[in-house]
Amino acid sequence: MDETRHHETRRRASVGVSARSHRSSGRIARRFILALAVVACGSTVATVLARGGGGQVKVPTTAADFFQPGTQPAPKDPVFVPIETSLSCTYCHSGYGDQVAPYDTWATSLMGQSARDPVWHAAVAIANQDANIGGETCIRCHAPGGWLGGRSGTGDPAQLTGDDLDGINCNFCHRVVNPELGVDSAVGYPGDPAEPDVPIISALAAQGLIPQGAGNARYIVDPDSSRRGPFDDVPQNLHGVESRLITSPYHRQSEFCGTCHDVSNPIYTKNPKTGEFQLNALGSAHPTQNPTDMFPEQRTYSEWLNSAYPNGVQYADHRFGGNDADGVVSSCQDCHMPKVIAGGCRFYEFGPPYFERPDMPQHSFAGANTWVVQAIRNSMLPEDADSIGLTQEGIDQATARTIAMLQAASDMTLSVEGANLKVRITNESGHKLPTGYPEGRRMWINVKFLNAKGQVVAERGAYNSATAVLTDGDTKVYVAKQGLSPAVAKLTGLAAGPGFHLALANKVFFDNRIPPRGFTNAAFNAIGSGAVGYSYADGQHWDDTLFAIPQGAVQATATLFFQTTTREYIEFLRDANVTNSTGQTAYDLWVGAGKSAPVAMDSAVIAVTPANPADLNGDGSVNASDLAILLGNWGGAGAGDINGSGTVDAGDLAILLSNWG
Repeated sequence: MDETRHHETRRRASVGVSARSHRSSGRIARRFILALAVVACGSTVATVLARGGGGQVKVPTTAADFFQPGTQPAPKDPVFVPIETSLSCTYCHSGYGDQVAPYDTWATSLMGQSARDPVWHAAVAIANQDANIGGETCIRCHAPGGWLGGRSGTGDPAQLTGDDLDGINCNFCHRVVNPELGVDSAVGYPGDPAEPDVPIISALAAQGLIPQGAGNARYIVDPDSSRRGPFDDVPQNLHGVESRLITSPYHRQSEFCGTCHDVSNPIYTKNPKTGEFQLNALGSAHPTQNPTDMFPEQRTYSEWLNSAYPNGVQYADHRFGGNDADGVVSSCQDCHMPKVIAGGCRFYEFGPPYFERPDMPQHSFAGANTWVVQAIRNSMLPEDADSIGLTQEGIDQATARTIAMLQAASDMTLSVEGANLKVRITNESGHKLPTGYPEGRRMWINVKFLNAKGQVVAERGAYNSATAVLTDGDTKVYVAKQGLSPAVAKLTGLAAGPGFHLALANKVFFDNRIPPRGFTNAAFNAIGSGAVGYSYADGQHWDDTLFAIPQGAVQATATLFFQTTTREYIEFLRDANVTNSTGQTAYDLWVGAGKSAPVAMDSAVIAVTPANPADLNGDGSVNASDLAILLGNWGGAGAGDINGSGTVDAGDLAILLSNWG
């Protein structure tokens, strides 16, 4: 065993990722059928998976139920070169510049650590509990090298080898092929075929494997280890005679990112009459393979596609960085891989023909995950983490980029309307805010009202950092809630309603996340990302919240907070796991990394006019309604105690009458 694999084996053991046995699909199927009969009779289901005695039944899905077109696992014809470790890229693509070398910034991103993510490991364990080999599709996204190598058959990440833990790595991304021939297809270098994609696409087309629609990691991968990228002027191929350099405009397009950043559950099909997502007949692929017919787990790419951003949105302040003179944002890469002045490899220092580019994409992939990369390093020996580029200095820089990304994604404005403070949050990102799979992500508004002495007289949306508990009943929380319909709850023995059972969710119960510029209800409803239990007008990419100004307040401070992982979600991963220790491991790392401390995205201060203390109902006038409140609490404390004596009495009545009208 080489040193790198030895380190990875030790690390995997340290975070509790271990293989577990699985029941045969035939046995599961028989048990599921029996359970369905028992449920139909109204009896208690015997198959217990959940802690605490709940009667959960695992859905007996097979690999066929999760089948998706594109390059398939362990391809044999043509001969498929395995995905190579990113460590082979370090000699040329790391160790130079400051936050610009592609490997260095990639290694400290969650893209680079997607297969080591402890929250992912914990979620996959529960996905496999809920649906047989449900984690197979998770591995397809998070560890494509392992999936392509045929190491996802049981859906258990414990099958992955050391190299697979590279996650979404260099060799994989730079071998991805545009599935649409003739649409900015790859162009060969001198001596290469004019269209190197043609034989690859043609071979898959003959097998009916060309994906239709975005998402679900339906990638097409070059069977050769050819390097593809957006530049057509690389002076020399230093990757070896077995590897070609291929110009691929596709790598600058959002469609490339959409390959993984739309996710749909293929075990469900939307009923066109009722709109409900119903479980398919098991044992075969999705009947249409159309993602819009599958349950929309997340729709980040489609949200972007149906926004104003594909046509370009200009930011004079260059809020997302980038070296474009006009500040126009029109692709995922413009924000998450901003162009910097840098060399593509370390030899740029020698000048022509190796040169510094004005538009080198920074491989930082900054997003919204504030703590997991640090937790991954915390789970390893420092020297092991350093050996794969997961340095503390690099993580600190990546964390700063993540916070900057979050702060650029929104704007806040405050105003006073009558007796209320109005807080407006404007979405400046190219998708919903927040976006992605809910998994504990949320934003909320915190407001502190201060008196003339600077003392807090009232707080809304308070967060206790010690307990990681949010007081959410008095503020606006932006969140999406998915869960199980009564029909699926009955089949599985789980409770209907919102929850975190990713592999089984078939209904959106609530979604008030703020849409992007260019939003229309028709377009977002069509892609399965419309507002639920809330409403936005067409074109609205902001949201307003009113807070009553309390007595004695002269100033208000409002802050928009974002949290990556809530206590509720991480405790679910810990408590619902009866398979292995990954849930406990994720929880412990969450605690050790600060319990996913909230990040302040925006903050503003405004002077507020003190409310008339006699205006007990806050309607702007002292009248009979206020008198009724006072008399209704006569002799008591609280409502009507205008002078703060502790008792509602004649003194308060006198103040009210003196302010009448």
